[in-house]
Amino acid sequence: MRFRPPIPASLAQRLHIISRILFYRYAAFRRALRSWEAGVIILCAPLGALVGLVVYVIREAVYTLHDINFGLAPGSYLSAQTSIDIWRLALVPAGVGLIFGVLAYFIRKNRSADITDPVEANALFGGRMSMPDSIRLTVATMLSNAAGASVGMEAGYTQMGAAIYSWVAQYFRLRRDDARIFVTAGTASAIAAAFNAPLAGAFYGFELILGSYAPRALAPVAIAALAGALVVRILGGEAPLFAVDTEFHITPFTYLLFAIVGIGAAGFSILTMRAVTWADWALRWLPIWARPAVGGALLSVLAIGSPQVLGSGHGAIQYQIEHSRTFLLVAALLLGKLAASAISLGAGLRGGMFSSSLFLGILLGAVMAEAMIFIVPDLETQRIALMLAGMGAVAAAIIGAPVTMVLLVLEGTGSFPVTMGVLVAVVMASTVTRLTFGYSFSTWRFHLRGVPITGAHDVGWIADLTVGRMMRADPFTVPVGMPLLKLRDMLPLGAATRVFAVDETGRYCGIVDMAVVHDPDLTDAAAGLVAGDLAKGRGYYLLRNENLRIALNRFEAAEVETLPVLDNVENLHVVGYLTEAYALRRYTQELERQRGTELGQEVFPLVPTKNV
Repeated sequence: MRFRPPIPASLAQRLHIISRILFYRYAAFRRALRSWEAGVIILCAPLGALVGLVVYVIREAVYTLHDINFGLAPGSYLSAQTSIDIWRLALVPAGVGLIFGVLAYFIRKNRSADITDPVEANALFGGRMSMPDSIRLTVATMLSNAAGASVGMEAGYTQMGAAIYSWVAQYFRLRRDDARIFVTAGTASAIAAAFNAPLAGAFYGFELILGSYAPRALAPVAIAALAGALVVRILGGEAPLFAVDTEFHITPFTYLLFAIVGIGAAGFSILTMRAVTWADWALRWLPIWARPAVGGALLSVLAIGSPQVLGSGHGAIQYQIEHSRTFLLVAALLLGKLAASAISLGAGLRGGMFSSSLFLGILLGAVMAEAMIFIVPDLETQRIALMLAGMGAVAAAIIGAPVTMVLLVLEGTGSFPVTMGVLVAVVMASTVTRLTFGYSFSTWRFHLRGVPITGAHDVGWIADLTVGRMMRADPFTVPVGMPLLKLRDMLPLGAATRVFAVDETGRYCGIVDMAVVHDPDLTDAAAGLVAGDLAKGRGYYLLRNENLRIALNRFEAAEVETLPVLDNVENLHVVGYLTEAYALRRYTQELERQRGTELGQEVFPLVPTKNV
């Protein structure tokens, strides 16, 4: 008969046993989730709903601050205003900017490291993000928007959404690829909730945050985007970004106009990204705490001409669609918005360019439409379609997510003919920008910071592939003063390819090529030579904590096939060696594995290979 332990008599003992059972089952669940793909997908639904709720709360808080600071009517948008009290315009941007600058100064003194955003996290850190840093960035973005900065809250939304998913991924110790997908899902749910556009949110994640359309990522990202958008809809949140009641009549000739709009949008987008850099250079001479205040004062001057230069652009897009303005008025507003966005970011105020680029695009589309209508009056019926093309094209070129912008127009209009026209403009703008400028706004700011990434494709794995993991730990060392004849006797020809010369303290002194040691031409002089006489490459070596990229660059600089691995730069003791051939082979294998993962399948497993 099976033995059963006696049931504890006391309630405390029973509760203790139950708690231990639950703990072990929970620990087993955490371990099992790493290899349970369905569980990872299911987990994205409640997390997406949580992100949608966070986005809704943040947005309502920012709108409330706008109402208080600028005296707006509840439910209205800052960027849709045609007039605001002059004293509020004069005091709020500079005053709140000063508060922001002082807080940023003290925070920066205690923590000077840059905050990792979702693109950088996926490209360099395997989806790892800091929750405290993300909260700090989100609060800074809210404060900047409260000042009337001409940028959007999307940077805060996506930062928090990605950080929530990243924290969960780290808690459950998900694999690197799954953690990157989680960051993508968090960003997608945030954008979907912010714009009430789940398709656009999902493809924003694919294009900008993941950098690929991996089949493995489709379900979690799509579910997260749907959950985020549904929560906001249930809460009665944001209406669609724009609504168009016009019947579109797209002719074949109109597609040529769409292409022209796309080319114009490319040039304007490059100008916009350059303008941010120029504004940063122009304001850099100011103390860091004063830059936001000066930037706010400049925004006030621009807002006197039109308050629509303030804020992200929500509300103003619909206003432009519903109201036809003269060419000069729209052109002036376009230049004012461009200057306001550049000043806001150049002054150090926090925010994103997503909504601002949409507003800039619809203004550019309106300017180009008015110019075309002046030449061909019959094009009046195509005005709104051309405006939507400009909106999608500028946003695609600046943000670097062309499919996202096409889907955003499709979700807003429900019209396939106009969506096809926007696609033409988007393709032209993205292609011209890529060929002439080579960056989107996200990659451009990385370029300015000196961060070696051009997108969200995972290059961080190369930092994990360290010399210490690849080296052979059986180096053959000889004293630098060993006579050459003794070295020949110790290691006959063919016994070793190279040896490492060290001094009496064990410090590295160079590589000795054994083929040169056994060179017949040295036979006559061998009696007077020592190992140190043939040692080369004393200044070239590797350290265990250096990554593969550094190793490959060192091989190229040294022009040798083998380098020693030293313990540190103080002792210079040889602990191993690495060959260039093996380093290149590991790089190729890992690169193929990464590409295979992005396609949703492993090309081949990374099998350890003997380092020879």
